[in-house]
Amino acid sequence: MSCTLTVQSQEKHHNYFFEDFDSSTSQLFKYGSVGEKADFTWKIGVESTTEPGTNILLFKINPAEEAGAGKGPEIISNNFTHFGSYAARLKVPDVRDVQPNVGAVVGYFTYFSDTIAGLSEIDFEWLIADPEIIYIGTWTGFQGKLRRIGRVINMASGTIYETSTRENHNGISAPLTGAQCQPETIQAIEGFDASSQFHTYGFDWYSDSIRWWMIHPATNDTIVLWNYKGSQMGIPQNSSLYRMNFWHTDNWPVVSNPTSIEKPKKRFELEVDWMSYDPLKKQ
Repeated sequence: MSCTLTVQSQEKHHNYFFEDFDSSTSQLFKYGSVGEKADFTWKIGVESTTEPGTNILLFKINPAEEAGAGKGPEIISNNFTHFGSYAARLKVPDVRDVQPNVGAVVGYFTYFSDTIAGLSEIDFEWLIADPEIIYIGTWTGFQGKLRRIGRVINMASGTIYETSTRENHNGISAPLTGAQCQPETIQAIEGFDASSQFHTYGFDWYSDSIRWWMIHPATNDTIVLWNYKGSQMGIPQNSSLYRMNFWHTDNWPVVSNPTSIEKPKKRFELEVDWMSYDPLKKQ
């Protein structure tokens, strides 16, 4: 992901907002890709082709773009966000009939690297070669000594592939247990497919816990994907910037398909209906 260095105590923070992407511009987000600035890669306020009547943020991946986080289309909040509740409604592209081994990532996340406090990242990620699977987790620490906590879930089957921690991107994963691994089972959503329709996802970020969740498309119940607590390890403490992106990976295949690292051949489309932020009220 893209990185900015500053002393964040001097920066502005967002109040509550709900960005519905109805207009052709946003007062809350700016474009922040570090890749090629091709005009076709993003538009705001266009009508969804899959849900008529819904205006969206539309990202199109550029087949000519290099691999790498932040190289594809990306939006970044104008100001900082911190503890509170985050949510978004989005639909990832369906690529299985066109390019089942594509290497592409949709990221819904917060990210900021501070010179004093280190990295603050909380994320949802979808490797679109398998839209049944969701990756969630955080990154904290400093360059060369980063810490990942993460969980990988197949929502169609309710399978938790792993709940673990590791140092840096290539470190050995160690399983998390107890309060750091709740819930231990996940309710399956029959037929879940992140590319078949819009779904609502969110996370609640506190100083001592993070809860990732999604809304059941049929019942509207909140399904808790991971309620991480019981340790400060992996919980970002410093403010961050709120983001959405879509990029090509040539070295991170989805857990269910080890060959899914191909360069995109088409301008696959990510549709985002809205993004919201509700800061934690100070006591």
